[in-house]
Amino acid sequence: MKQGKVWGTTEEIFNNGIVSVHHLSIKKGGYSSKHWHQFKANIFHVTSGKLKIEIWQLRNKLDITVLDKGEKCYIPPHLVHRFTALSDVECYEIYEAKLRGEDIERETIGGVEKE
Repeated sequence: MKQGKVWGTTEEIFNNGIVSVHHLSIKKGGYSSKHWHQFKANIFHVTSGKLKIEIWQLRNKLDITVLDKGEKCYIPPHLVHRFTALSDVECYEIYEAKLRGEDIERETIGGVEKE
Protein backbone atom coordinates (compact mmCIF):
# COMPACT_ATOMS: atom_id res chain seq x y z
CA MET A 1 0.00 0.00 0.00
CA LYS A 2 1.38 3.39 -1.04
CA GLN A 3 1.33 6.11 1.61
CA GLY A 4 1.90 9.84 1.16
CA LYS A 5 4.34 11.61 3.45
CA VAL A 6 5.26 15.28 3.78
CA TRP A 7 8.64 14.41 2.21
CA GLY A 8 7.28 12.14 -0.59
CA THR A 9 5.85 8.60 -0.62
CA THR A 10 6.55 5.19 0.85
CA GLU A 11 5.19 1.83 -0.27
CA GLU A 12 5.75 -1.53 1.38
CA ILE A 13 6.55 -4.02 -1.37
CA PHE A 14 7.55 -7.07 0.71
CA ASN A 15 7.02 -8.30 4.27
CA ASN A 16 7.61 -11.80 5.63
CA GLY A 17 7.45 -10.88 9.33
CA ILE A 18 11.24 -10.70 9.70
CA VAL A 19 12.20 -8.49 6.75
CA SER A 20 10.14 -5.64 5.31
CA VAL A 21 11.07 -3.72 2.14
CA HIS A 22 9.71 -0.26 1.34
CA HIS A 23 10.18 1.79 -1.83
CA LEU A 24 10.66 5.48 -0.97
CA SER A 25 10.36 8.48 -3.30
CA ILE A 26 11.76 11.52 -1.49
CA LYS A 27 11.52 15.09 -2.78
CA LYS A 28 14.66 17.21 -2.79
CA GLY A 29 14.93 18.80 0.67
CA GLY A 30 12.53 16.25 2.20
CA TYR A 31 13.54 14.78 5.52
CA SER A 32 12.26 12.25 8.04
CA SER A 33 11.70 12.74 11.72
CA LYS A 34 14.63 12.13 14.05
CA HIS A 35 13.71 8.70 15.41
CA TRP A 36 14.89 5.22 16.41
CA HIS A 37 13.59 1.65 16.33
CA GLN A 38 13.56 -0.62 19.35
CA PHE A 39 13.84 -3.95 17.49
CA LYS A 40 14.37 -3.16 13.80
CA ALA A 41 17.56 -2.42 11.91
CA ASN A 42 17.32 -0.15 8.83
CA ILE A 43 19.17 -0.48 5.55
CA PHE A 44 18.82 2.33 3.01
CA HIS A 45 19.75 1.44 -0.59
CA VAL A 46 19.70 4.37 -3.04
CA THR A 47 18.69 3.68 -6.65
CA SER A 48 18.79 7.33 -7.80
CA GLY A 49 19.69 10.69 -6.29
CA LYS A 50 21.69 11.63 -3.22
CA LEU A 51 20.53 10.86 0.34
CA LYS A 52 22.09 12.12 3.57
CA ILE A 53 21.79 9.80 6.59
CA GLU A 54 22.44 11.21 10.06
CA ILE A 55 23.04 8.71 12.88
CA TRP A 56 23.50 9.73 16.49
CA GLN A 57 25.92 7.27 18.07
CA LEU A 58 26.56 6.80 21.78
CA ARG A 59 27.28 9.99 23.73
CA ASN A 60 25.30 11.89 21.08
CA LYS A 61 28.13 11.75 18.51
CA LEU A 62 26.72 12.55 15.06
CA ASP A 63 27.82 10.47 12.06
CA ILE A 64 26.81 11.70 8.60
CA THR A 65 26.84 9.47 5.54
CA VAL A 66 25.92 10.67 2.04
CA LEU A 67 24.67 7.93 -0.27
CA ASP A 68 24.76 8.09 -4.08
CA LYS A 69 23.13 5.72 -6.56
CA GLY A 70 24.00 2.09 -5.75
CA GLU A 71 25.22 2.81 -2.20
CA LYS A 72 23.69 1.62 1.06
CA CYS A 73 23.85 2.33 4.79
CA TYR A 74 23.03 0.07 7.76
CA ILE A 75 21.53 1.44 11.00
CA PRO A 76 21.27 -0.96 13.97
CA PRO A 77 18.33 -0.85 16.38
CA HIS A 78 18.38 1.79 19.14
CA LEU A 79 20.37 4.40 17.19
CA VAL A 80 18.62 7.72 16.58
CA HIS A 81 18.66 8.61 12.88
CA ARG A 82 17.15 10.82 10.18
CA PHE A 83 17.40 11.06 6.39
CA THR A 84 17.43 14.14 4.15
CA ALA A 85 17.19 14.13 0.35
CA LEU A 86 19.94 16.27 -1.20
CA SER A 87 18.23 15.77 -4.59
CA ASP A 88 15.12 13.88 -5.66
CA VAL A 89 15.72 10.36 -4.35
CA GLU A 90 14.43 6.87 -5.11
CA CYS A 91 15.55 4.25 -2.61
CA TYR A 92 14.64 1.10 -0.76
CA GLU A 93 14.33 1.07 3.01
CA ILE A 94 14.78 -2.44 4.35
CA TYR A 95 13.71 -3.26 7.90
CA GLU A 96 15.20 -6.33 9.57
CA ALA A 97 13.63 -7.47 12.84
CA LYS A 98 16.09 -8.15 15.62
CA LEU A 99 14.90 -10.70 18.15
CA ARG A 100 15.31 -9.75 21.80
CA GLY A 101 18.24 -11.72 23.17
CA GLU A 102 17.60 -15.14 24.59
CA ASP A 103 14.14 -16.47 23.84
CA ILE A 104 14.43 -19.91 25.38
CA GLU A 105 12.94 -20.94 28.70
CA ARG A 106 14.27 -24.32 29.82
CA GLU A 107 12.04 -26.75 31.67
CA THR A 108 14.74 -29.41 31.94
CA ILE A 109 18.47 -29.75 31.32
CA GLY A 110 19.73 -31.63 28.26
CA GLY A 111 22.10 -34.59 28.53
CA VAL A 112 23.01 -37.98 27.10
CA GLU A 113 20.89 -41.10 27.62
CA LYS A 114 22.71 -44.02 29.26
CA GLU A 115 22.45 -47.32 27.40
